Amino acid sequence: MFYKFMVHIVRGIVWILNGNVHYENRQQLPPNDSYIIVAPHRTWWEPLLFALAVSPTPCAFMAKKELFQNPFIRFILKHANAFPVDRQHPGPSTIKTPVRDLNARHLSLIMFPSGTRYSTQLKGGAVLIAKLSKKPLVPVVYQGPITFTGFLKRQRCTIKFGQPIKIAKDMKMTEQNTEIVNQQMQQAWDAIDYSIDPSFHYRPLPKKK
Repeated sequence: MFYKFMVHIVRGIVWILNGNVHYENRQQLPPNDSYIIVAPHRTWWEPLLFALAVSPTPCAFMAKKELFQNPFIRFILKHANAFPVDRQHPGPSTIKTPVRDLNARHLSLIMFPSGTRYSTQLKGGAVLIAKLSKKPLVPVVYQGPITFTGFLKRQRCTIKFGQPIKIAKDMKMTEQNTEIVNQQMQQAWDAIDYSIDPSFHYRPLPKKK
């Protein structure tokens, strides 16, 4: 109930602040099962737009553990299906929690395989979660302003989905196989980016010191 309420609130805020968000290829989303949304990380508001894009399907997502130190933010995050992750020292729960959410709680999952906005190196967590949960990876990209000022200027934001990537049941979790799936994700993102804007090239903002 709280999650649905928050979706409506966020949708209204996004419409007021920007009002120029476009969702494309939503027919690629599996209609009768949960799935794993995978995307290159470009802005802090992407998870919100992705959650709106797949609504009414409820989603879970990872958030750095530091955000849970504030009681008010912790309350919102927990009721929004977020779970804490220690990015410096990830433990077994980093994998077990999303697998449980995908299967037992029937939530879809929003993930950024690179981990941060300042890295393009894909990690293996998304592939492992997909393998253990038996859920498909759905590639998606965000194209639009990467500064909040640009967002407030009502610059166009595009969220576009690609064809789901299914992990074979008999695939062994080797480094080579993980890299193959990671390459599939990267190729899917590149193709989606090109289909939106052939001249697009992502340039991250300078990292704050």
